[in-house]
Amino acid sequence: MESIGFIQWCLDHLNYWTITLLMAIESSVVPLPSEVVVPPAAYKAAAGELNIYLVVFFSTLGALIGSVINYYLAMWIGRPIVYRFANSRIGHMLLLDEEAVKKTEKFFDNNGPLSIFTGRLLPGIRHLISIPAGLSRMDIKKFVLYTALGAGLWNIVLAAVGYYLESVVPKAELMNKVNEYSGHLTKFLIAFGILVVAFILYRTFKKERP
Repeated sequence: MESIGFIQWCLDHLNYWTITLLMAIESSVVPLPSEVVVPPAAYKAAAGELNIYLVVFFSTLGALIGSVINYYLAMWIGRPIVYRFANSRIGHMLLLDEEAVKKTEKFFDNNGPLSIFTGRLLPGIRHLISIPAGLSRMDIKKFVLYTALGAGLWNIVLAAVGYYLESVVPKAELMNKVNEYSGHLTKFLIAFGILVVAFILYRTFKKERP
């Protein structure tokens, strides 16, 4: 309960450091959606209390920090302990289970390293995609690059929504509007991610032709 109170305190006192901390938590196994962090921070930026560019930067930095921690934890402890934790009481309290981890691993296996980029755009996979990357010992430079790109894109979109809503809705209605838009945003970004992957694969195969 104390940890929940601490997170709520950070949400009530958003600044660049609490944004970084909360987004690092969001990229761990703790179920804290980025939608409750970035849009309110961008809302404050639109009101002149923060800088919108720094909101995007620190939210992406936090997401990267949390993802790298997950990556190394998964790499060090290995698959059996990861699954044991997912099936434990603590894992279930964090909304984890074996099926969720298997689903994320399958997504990673089917899409390769680019799954890190597209996975950052998918709810339910976003905060777990670093686990199969660590289990497979993916090249850390590629992992950091694709994580930063995917998290950065998602944070830019969320920040744009929060920044825009400051001029049209009162603060009390902000999260209702964010939740209303987030489903449409996710679908759009999934389509965008697929197009990016298809383009990169096309360029790769084109270069390999004799």
